[in-house]
Amino acid sequence: MHWLWVLIIGAIIGAIAGAITSKGKSMGWIANIIAGLIGSSIGEAILGSWGPQLAGMAIVPSIIGAVVVVAVVSFFVGKSKS
Repeated sequence: MHWLWVLIIGAIIGAIAGAITSKGKSMGWIANIIAGLIGSSIGEAILGSWGPQLAGMAIVPSIIGAVVVVAVVSFFVGKSKS
């Protein structure tokens, strides 16, 4: 049951990061989950685990990390489509 919550929170974090960077509409739910989970790992590794936590993920560092992941991925994907 814990993994279900992790995937749901990862999807929400990825969707928030996509909305902040305005790239969320081009990403699907699977990409949002992946961006949220990877962003959470990166954000917590760099910024620590401060702030409120859901499903074992610190929300603020996770969103910041996911924004960075979405921005970097959309930069490289945008370059390859040109």
